[in-house]
Amino acid sequence: MHDLTSLILSASYVGLFAIVFAETGLLLGFFLPGDTLLLAAGVLAAGGALSLGGIMAAVVAGAILGCVAGYFIGGKFGPRVFANQDARYFKPEYVTRAELFFTRYGWLAVVLARFVPVVRTLVPTMAGVSRMPLVPFTLYNILGALLWGVSVPALGYFLGDRIPHLDRYILLIVGGVVVISIVPVLLKVMQARRAT
Repeated sequence: MHDLTSLILSASYVGLFAIVFAETGLLLGFFLPGDTLLLAAGVLAAGGALSLGGIMAAVVAGAILGCVAGYFIGGKFGPRVFANQDARYFKPEYVTRAELFFTRYGWLAVVLARFVPVVRTLVPTMAGVSRMPLVPFTLYNILGALLWGVSVPALGYFLGDRIPHLDRYILLIVGGVVVISIVPVLLKVMQARRAT
């Protein structure tokens, strides 16, 4: 966690904004430490190194704008990428599946995807590719960004003040956040399967 702490302190709020923007908007999320970064930033705020409000503002802004960028990138380049019937990884049928997914789970998918690493990187782009309507996408994006960008740093802030050597438990905490976030989606999917 020392390297992550150094990164956060040297990059500060602009760095947090840029990392979250890139993670959600530029398909770089596979390589960036989203939840861990937010928890660590919250811990640093508990120690007085950063302002919790500043962290939350940077994260929420980066998440909202990154998602919008991912949406437009998906809308602009997605149709060409997914046009080849013989493609190995980017098949047109995946767009059809994404359209059905967003029709069925729209708001839930966009909001809860925030809490699931990798998924939060793909959802905005696939929402753009599948032409999910922009206004509902934007509203759900803002809601998800607020929930994620406030709750995860706040959790780090709260725990950082109360648990010594929290850095030893960060991955366990991130795993717990992911599991808690996935449960409502799984319940909704199981409910939909039973209905069909």
